[in-house]
Amino acid sequence: MNSQNVSGKWAGAGVLAAIAASLCCITPVLALLAGTSGLASTFSWMEPARPYLIGLTVAVLGFAWWQKLKPQKAAIECDCAEDGKAPFMQTKTFLSIVTVFAGLMLAFPHYAKIFYPGNSKQVIMVGQSDVQEAIFDISGMTCTSCEEHVKHAVNELPGIVGATASFETGKAEVKFDKTKTSTDAIKAAIDETGYKVTDFKMAGNQ
Repeated sequence: MNSQNVSGKWAGAGVLAAIAASLCCITPVLALLAGTSGLASTFSWMEPARPYLIGLTVAVLGFAWWQKLKPQKAAIECDCAEDGKAPFMQTKTFLSIVTVFAGLMLAFPHYAKIFYPGNSKQVIMVGQSDVQEAIFDISGMTCTSCEEHVKHAVNELPGIVGATASFETGKAEVKFDKTKTSTDAIKAAIDETGYKVTDFKMAGNQ
């Protein structure tokens, strides 16, 4: 098989591996855009495999570049176009585009939050005494995209003063006006994303 054809096929495999590596973080964004919030955590189970998929992507694309750049034999059976030019998918330009795209996919968890709209809104409270803070333990969050999805869902509720989430700690901290919403409503909003609240406590309570 022509090495040019081989490099093209390996490039495609590299893209698929890169997408799979970040699928757990791509899905929440797609779920938000599609309005199907409950699908956000569908591929969170793939997170443990991410380092291996990253390694696979690098290895596959590295092999594709080796196939592309290694010296060619003098006699080559060419099934190219009549003008003697190789098809675009067998060129270095195409492989370069594929490599950049794969890199963007691998880095997706680091910039996924830019796809989430801001939820800044004016909150009118009866009084400071009505503000409470709850800390929720959440299972299924694996990256910043998951954090943003949880915060977006919580901020859709009335009476939310502020919300933060961390996939590293598996927690979300929510300040809210108790006259306008409740911990049950916040828990339900988080659960609807597909991530699950396993426990919660009021801030200051041990």
